[in-house]
Amino acid sequence: RGRLVERSPSWYLDLRMVGSYWGKARTYHHTAPISMNYALHRALGLVVEEGLEQRWRRHRRHQGALLAGLEALGLKPLVAPEFRLWPLTTICVPEGIDEARVRAHLLEEFNLEIGGGLGALQGKVWRVGLMGENSRPEPVLFFLDALEKCLRSQNHPVKKGAGTESATDYLTDAARA
Repeated sequence: RGRLVERSPSWYLDLRMVGSYWGKARTYHHTAPISMNYALHRALGLVVEEGLEQRWRRHRRHQGALLAGLEALGLKPLVAPEFRLWPLTTICVPEGIDEARVRAHLLEEFNLEIGGGLGALQGKVWRVGLMGENSRPEPVLFFLDALEKCLRSQNHPVKKGAGTESATDYLTDAARA
């Protein structure tokens, strides 16, 4: 009691050891979370196939489409443009909207899961991830359409199809550029 216990470094995801496993020797280092290692290997392979710069451009383009659609729905991002992350958008919940009910509606009816706010932002924001394969036009448009339906169910004033129309216009303009 009251003593600090000296710990040895963790082998969990020690990439030097994991790298030896993937080599010719297939060096066994510990009982690894095999499915996680294969998933990481495949995910990094996808990044290499697409190219890092192209992947960044894709995420930036689809966040731009999402933001255009959200603006058309009367929603505002929490974070100033210079601090935004392309794969994650935090949206301010409009006054009078039950944010938890929207998240439940998205999950139950559309099989879409978005995060709520944490800490001081609980009940005030939604967190929407457009990561990896979700950073494509189809998921962005599907999400905007579903979110519009959820907002309309709570009497949020929005022109039908406004979000998807604005996002589509953004993507069309981005393709021309």
